[in-house]
Amino acid sequence: MPDPSPPAPDLPSTHGHTIVCFGEALIDFLAGPVVEGEARAFRQFAGGAPANAAVAVARLGGRSEFVGMLGEDMFGDFLLHSLRAAGTGTRYVRRTGQAKTALAFVSLDADGERSFSFYRPPAADLLFRSSDFDPACLSECSIFHGCSNSLTDPDIAAATLAGMALARDAGALVSLDLNLRPALWARATPALPMLWQALEAADLVKLAREELEYLEQGRDGGGDVIARLLRASRLVVVTDGAAPIRWWTRSDSGELASIAVRAVDTTAAGDAFIGGLLSRLQQAGVDARRFDGFLDDRAAVVRCLRYAAACGALAVTRHGAFAALPTHAETCALLAAAVAHASAAPQAFA
Repeated sequence: MPDPSPPAPDLPSTHGHTIVCFGEALIDFLAGPVVEGEARAFRQFAGGAPANAAVAVARLGGRSEFVGMLGEDMFGDFLLHSLRAAGTGTRYVRRTGQAKTALAFVSLDADGERSFSFYRPPAADLLFRSSDFDPACLSECSIFHGCSNSLTDPDIAAATLAGMALARDAGALVSLDLNLRPALWARATPALPMLWQALEAADLVKLAREELEYLEQGRDGGGDVIARLLRASRLVVVTDGAAPIRWWTRSDSGELASIAVRAVDTTAAGDAFIGGLLSRLQQAGVDARRFDGFLDDRAAVVRCLRYAAACGALAVTRHGAFAALPTHAETCALLAAAVAHASAAPQAFA
């Protein structure tokens, strides 16, 4: 039975090194309910997977920096203001007038599951180049986090891989949430060699079940996907909505029950999860050098994953991306409620 106990009621440290989240920030236009005879309405929310992760860390009390390129337009202004208002660092954000900020129109079904329509490319975030990384940013970085949305074009892919390599050289733990959006790729076909190049450059990999299946279907005779990942990575986590979370290290593995909630919008669930996990690693003082020691403590791994699961669960109960991300106090309250429920019905954590 996984350990359902919540983490100690401390706030993540803001005195350690920084979690740098690199990639796209964009505007999510979320569809409102369809009313017969009226025009369909969309509400503007700040979003973008790495930006969401950076805000998740900040909302939980950690220290984060978002790094990416924003357009010199009203949407770029809105994103910059939203990042700062959430407590995320923006010292290393770049701006450009050569392309507009990316937009995503999002519709939800009755269970809060999303359908996307992207207006990208062209988009400002794709214009970030390796030379746009500030050495000072990477020198302060203990964890560098990205996703596959910055692999969809050769130039931004080169910048992403360069950032991962520079962070690793500086001693940072490298994290990748695949966050696969086929519609962002040419002909809606993600390039498997590019995905694997990024996956094998990461110490920590987070996948959704569908993403694991995509990699399994596309494998080129390379054998078991998890085994291949663990030849380079040190922790692989697979989430599956309300189903149990699965995780693997090079010497251990496990399964962890999710926390049951009523979902209204799953937009930021994965980003809340990875933000929660990274914030706990930051609180524990984990970087690349200390990661193996952390992974040797199974109880610590399970506690961090349960915290991350609570963050993801809370995010789906609210609309939006930045707006849906929980605080540390809210996360601990949900964990405490889950423990109380488990005491009354132990099978809930089986």
